[in-house]
Amino acid sequence: MNVRFWGTRGSCPAPGPETTRYGGNTTCLELRTEDDHLVIFDAGTGIRELGLSLTEHANGDAITGDLFFSHAHWDHIQGLPFFAPAFQKGNQFQLWGSPALERSLEVVLRQQMSPVVFPVAFDQLSARMEFAPFAAHAHSGPGYELRAVNVRHPGGALGFRVWPSGEPQRSIVFIPDNELDRDGDRAEDASTRDALVDFARGAKVLIHDAMYTGAEYMDHRGWGHSSYRDAIDFAIAAEVETLVLFHHEPDRTDAALDEMLALCHQMVQERSGRVQVVAAAEGMTVGV
Repeated sequence: MNVRFWGTRGSCPAPGPETTRYGGNTTCLELRTEDDHLVIFDAGTGIRELGLSLTEHANGDAITGDLFFSHAHWDHIQGLPFFAPAFQKGNQFQLWGSPALERSLEVVLRQQMSPVVFPVAFDQLSARMEFAPFAAHAHSGPGYELRAVNVRHPGGALGFRVWPSGEPQRSIVFIPDNELDRDGDRAEDASTRDALVDFARGAKVLIHDAMYTGAEYMDHRGWGHSSYRDAIDFAIAAEVETLVLFHHEPDRTDAALDEMLALCHQMVQERSGRVQVVAAAEGMTVGV
């Protein structure tokens, strides 16, 4: 089971010469099961490039898959109107979202393609796009199992744990937006930090929000994001094998991310931790 990163930024796209290595697109991940079933997490601007790749390699065959939304903030949905497979007849996607959203995922996605803000309406998409909220926070798909958890983010959001069917020891955890500090934002029904540690415990790969430095976090407490220091402490507590720093701050250059990553490696050594730390980069793949 492999995950490829198509969008790694948070909040807004950050294209330019200083973000070419880690990427400037907002959140989007592609997961492939061992049977090559397609699972997509979030539809930030990275989904545009994913869509072009899917179309190029489809060889005329129908493209089908599951698309899970952690929440409906702009940086997690803004790429969907530019997702080429959605405009091709014969393709089919199940769109999964949390029923706890203040407004349903379907309402939000339709509104972002209303005539006032976009020239093509959602109902004009040629692919079959079916909404399927999963109230039980669990789903079994072709070749994979998935559980979701409520995380700490304004308006509510989900984190995901996914693994090959029958092999929970081979789990990937994806928590793109989450505030780990105990004094930070607590959305209604959000899980405690201890509950989140249990949710992620023993995962092969943890992809987690690491938007801020410690100093930056002090000016953004309550915004629903974590510092890289909090992400490392969380990964060590959950005893994961690899931590992937995610949801990069839009103004963070490649050079600054290199420096942050070096500090992370030093921090792990100081804590006698065993977790490997990498920073998410567009085009990068991780597998279990």
